[in-house]
Amino acid sequence: MTLHVESGTFGYGRRAPVLDGVEFEVESGRLLAVLGPNGVGKMTLLRCLVGLLPWRSGRTLLDGVDASTLTQRERWSRFAFVPQARSAVTLALSGLDMVTIGRAAHLGPFAQPSKADVALAEETMKRIGIAHLGGVPCGDMSGGQFQMVLIARALVGEPTVLVLDEPETGLDFRNQLIVLDLLDELVHRDGLVVVMNTHYPSHALRVADDALLLSRGAPPVWGTAAEVLTAERLGAAFGVRVEIVRQEFDGIVHESVLPLEVT
Repeated sequence: MTLHVESGTFGYGRRAPVLDGVEFEVESGRLLAVLGPNGVGKMTLLRCLVGLLPWRSGRTLLDGVDASTLTQRERWSRFAFVPQARSAVTLALSGLDMVTIGRAAHLGPFAQPSKADVALAEETMKRIGIAHLGGVPCGDMSGGQFQMVLIARALVGEPTVLVLDEPETGLDFRNQLIVLDLLDELVHRDGLVVVMNTHYPSHALRVADDALLLSRGAPPVWGTAAEVLTAERLGAAFGVRVEIVRQEFDGIVHESVLPLEVT
């Protein structure tokens, strides 16, 4: 599977484009992290990518096929979108009910989930370690638990492309690592294409293969995470002086982005 955004441009009404000439490609088994300061169009990019907003020009291609030519059912059987946990609203449902909703793209009009659909939802929750949340109302879950339920809801639809909006934002250190480690497994073990927005450059350096850096007044920069997420480029995009600190623990080199001062 190859996901390709070709010359993507989007603007609201007659206003200047929020996104202009966005270009990137992601292969199966690779994770693309999208970074940039507030207001540069990261969320808009995800919405255009999955077809919730129409590109003003350019297109999203799946293995060379224009995604805009797919039916809604075809599109959502290949894409899965995970919003920020705080933006999801149906909190009275149990964890299992919420996950089972993810089978909707595979059901006919007015059809109800089958026993097989429910069993797949249960198996998906078990696979990512949240089977114990099946009977818990979503409104009673912690932020980290609910985020994992939303990811399970996306995975139960058996997508080839998983798109996530800031999946680790608002979580404590432990839950951030749980989510990042799960995404790492989904990409590098299961072979999904994953695209995620993040406010944490250190997280992108931890799990991303590729990165797209959006900036005000400068063209988007796309390439491998190591090429794009340099101190110079991050500093220019965010208007801060940064240093990338590298430290080895247990034979693994970890990289952290340290913001030093506003420039």
